[in-house]
Amino acid sequence: MSRPVQATIDTRALRHNLNIVRQAAPVSRVWSVVKANAYGHGIERVWNALSSTDGFAMLNLEEAILLRERGWKGPILMLEGFFHADELALFDQYRLTTSVHSNWQLKALQNARIQAPLDLYLKVNSGMNRLGFQPERVHSVWQQLRAMSNVGSMTLMSHFAVAERPDGIDEAMVKIEQAAEGLDCPRSLANSAATLWHPTAHFDWVRPGIILYGASPSGQWQDVATSGLKPVMTLSSQIIGIQTLKAGDCVGYGQRYQARSEQRIGIVACGYGDGYPRVAPDGTPVLVDGVRTRTVGTVSMDMLAVDLTPCPQAGIGTPVELWGQEIKIDDVASAAGTVGYELMCALAPRVPVVTV
Repeated sequence: MSRPVQATIDTRALRHNLNIVRQAAPVSRVWSVVKANAYGHGIERVWNALSSTDGFAMLNLEEAILLRERGWKGPILMLEGFFHADELALFDQYRLTTSVHSNWQLKALQNARIQAPLDLYLKVNSGMNRLGFQPERVHSVWQQLRAMSNVGSMTLMSHFAVAERPDGIDEAMVKIEQAAEGLDCPRSLANSAATLWHPTAHFDWVRPGIILYGASPSGQWQDVATSGLKPVMTLSSQIIGIQTLKAGDCVGYGQRYQARSEQRIGIVACGYGDGYPRVAPDGTPVLVDGVRTRTVGTVSMDMLAVDLTPCPQAGIGTPVELWGQEIKIDDVASAAGTVGYELMCALAPRVPVVTV
């Protein structure tokens, strides 16, 4: 029998979360963001559950081609565009929308030999300082692209750095308005946080990512607890061993955790080799047989330990939820000093995945 650790992907929750997005941004079209292999959920597993979306947004050309081969005929947006000029032939063949964020891409588009014009998203740097043209350059770049026969429809796009804050888009919107002055163009600005919390940024297309998978863009579950979002991924396992500690006994590598009195602990078949964060401290929440308890000791590659004091009935084979429906991935991530995005993307290939 294989190890009991497994991930469950709830496709009904995906469809539900897409509906929550549509309720939040009722007049906008939706790019469902499935980059990083659908945030670790598996693009091939989830795309059909999201097929009522208006388009898919991603990074990898291979994943875009996969979607086309699986039958998706709608728009596909490549969020970082093409990385080499010779990729434009594939963008043309598979009818992909490209982002444009750098000077070299302008020349590549001008010189490309393609069968039909490509739709593009012109990226403005509104303060994150990753990709995009400075606002004062956007008008001239727009006109330059508009004059190219290889360019079809054009949309202005940007990305917010701190949209989880109440005033988090204000400075960025000033820069975007500066960039868009004199341009009559569609816009795509809103990430997950702006989709939920900044309706003034919705415009023509919103680009939800993390909220489709049922986690919070702020990293704090309480910020979305009343939104109706449902977790899509559950990481679960079982207890495979029991130890009864005496006062002074230690647990795990480095002997970080020491029992203060007699204590029963359970050893769970899950560790950092499965994607659980090794840096999770003592006290990280976990669910054992439906009872909330905590981890104790350093997480190993293949195992971790949990306190069985609140659940004395637990024994070998007792089910454990590491994150999912009751233990929110944001709460585990927060305890470990990271965000739910990272834990989703870190799910290890060795973990069996069940889709329901």
